[in-house]
Amino acid sequence: QVQLAESGGTSVQAGGSLRLSCVVSGPLFRYYCLAWFRQVLGKEREEVATIDAAGSASHADSVKGRFTISQDNTTNTLSLQMNSLKPEDTAMYYCAVASGAFRCVPGLRYGSWGQGTQVTVSS
Repeated sequence: QVQLAESGGTSVQAGGSLRLSCVVSGPLFRYYCLAWFRQVLGKEREEVATIDAAGSASHADSVKGRFTISQDNTTNTLSLQMNSLKPEDTAMYYCAVASGAFRCVPGLRYGSWGQGTQVTVSS
């Protein structure tokens, strides 16, 4: 059973930067898709960024050019570098993994999720 634990969320002023981390523990298949999602209470969950085992990354249009997803296989850590933060980036951020996925595609089912870390951006 894969377990994920996020950290790094806090309050920050607009224009600032944050780096979220997600430690992945447990067995991962050779192929997988790791992702960051975010959700505001009462709104639909949004996929922010994904990265597969080969390192191919994708970012939502709403964060493209500001956020960067990366993975460190030596420490089993997924990261999300967030720059030029905006108040609309305020949300609970979750990491998730789809084990066995050859690549990250829309509609992929993620079987394991972290507990989330809150990011609040004030204007």
